[in-house]
Amino acid sequence: MKKIIYITLILVTALSCEVLEVKPQNSVPAEDAFKTKEDIDKGILGAYASFQSLSYYGRTFSIFSDLASDNLSHPIDATATEYAEVDNNSILPENGSVDGIWSIAYDGINVANNVIDKVPSIANMTEEEKNVALAELYFIRALNHFNLLNYFGGVPIKVTPTVGTGNLDVPRNSVEEVYSQIINDLIFASDYLPPSTNKVRASKYAAKALLAKVYLYKKDYPQAKTLASEVIADGGYTLLPNYSDIFADDESAESIFEISFSQLERNRISEYNFPTALNGRREVEPSQDLLDAYEANDERFNASLAFEGDQAYAIKYDDLSLGADNFIVLRLADMYLVRAEAEANLPSPIVSAIQSDINDIRLRANLQPTSESGIPQLQRIIEKERRIEFAFEGQRWFDLVRTDRAIAVLPNVTSTNQTLFPIPTDEIQTNNHSGMVQNPGY
Repeated sequence: MKKIIYITLILVTALSCEVLEVKPQNSVPAEDAFKTKEDIDKGILGAYASFQSLSYYGRTFSIFSDLASDNLSHPIDATATEYAEVDNNSILPENGSVDGIWSIAYDGINVANNVIDKVPSIANMTEEEKNVALAELYFIRALNHFNLLNYFGGVPIKVTPTVGTGNLDVPRNSVEEVYSQIINDLIFASDYLPPSTNKVRASKYAAKALLAKVYLYKKDYPQAKTLASEVIADGGYTLLPNYSDIFADDESAESIFEISFSQLERNRISEYNFPTALNGRREVEPSQDLLDAYEANDERFNASLAFEGDQAYAIKYDDLSLGADNFIVLRLADMYLVRAEAEANLPSPIVSAIQSDINDIRLRANLQPTSESGIPQLQRIIEKERRIEFAFEGQRWFDLVRTDRAIAVLPNVTSTNQTLFPIPTDEIQTNNHSGMVQNPGY
């Protein structure tokens, strides 16, 4: 966060410059950049743009969640040492890719906060329009804070703009405080955002779906169940009959929220997944443990993986030439498994309800329904279904950490200290607040 943020008139997004750098020629004061409703909408699009970064959904953020867990490995002949650290669960605070995740998420938060600060003063917006704009920006801010929380633990909450060199030295907030801010933002977003068929911008049910996941991670299981049920019943989304169709086209009927990419704002996920023989870099490969985890006839296998000779590689995001495939952040299958897991953790769980949600996912994959009735066994089934259903979608590490299963499942993780990534060295060295401390073990 030790950055100066400028709002550009052309892109209405944030340019991060070191404190001593010269102010860009095309930057203008924020008060001059936002004068109309149209300017606010451009600012909102600028806040979404951070998600397209290669450090974020454009590559690193999602890959690292599978790489730090047991879904991806770093091949012996790969060259990205920062990826090797993540694969080995032995990450240095100087890891530049981890720093990139931290920095781009706070850039996104700061762009959102700059636009939030200007919404009340826009004369040609009605109160309803202002609330909708704020709701969309709160969704963006909440998603950024949530993603930071899941990798780093308690992080600084930023709800005011950082402009110039002020407001840079800040403490870390507690995990509970960060959750509270995320939940407040998402409740506002779900109250004021309208339903929408546009999957690349926040909507009422995207906010509710994200809130369901937040409650699940927080272990507030009644709320997670309630919100997931609302999205399933009222959101207008559909489990596609064929699993492979989820990734065949952007904005499918199953998708709830996704990050837009094009050949101009491209993602580089396939480049890091594909073998060198297919012009990829092969910095990651599916682990043998994951390949062995698929049941016979599971249709998700061929929809998620391909082979070049004996080399397996992930194909959910396969547009190597243009990088124009959107990244799916939230989809309906997640809500079924959120609801199943929430139900399984209630004091008096309804076994048939858990089985029903699990089996909706399994039947779609051409697998036999489960008749298991033991709650501990059902919880392990949910864990495995989440692993297979969302392989290469950036969820596995978070699932193992939030359920306290990382040490039991991952051979390289022997201490709870390893379940948090290190705060980047740049932040520790430049943030002079006494409350900015490194995570234990680093």
